[in-house]
Amino acid sequence: MKVTLKERDLIEQMRNYNRSYPNGYPRLLEIIIEKFYSMLRQPY
Repeated sequence: MKVTLKERDLIEQMRNYNRSYPNGYPRLLEIIIEKFYSMLRQPY
């Protein structure tokens, strides 16, 4: 399975967020969630 550049970026951001727990920056979580939703295929 190949990972796209967007997917790799999302994974790295998730890892950084997990490393920063419990002092994680809340905005980082919001960015991760927004990227995740933008990558989902949803019917219009």
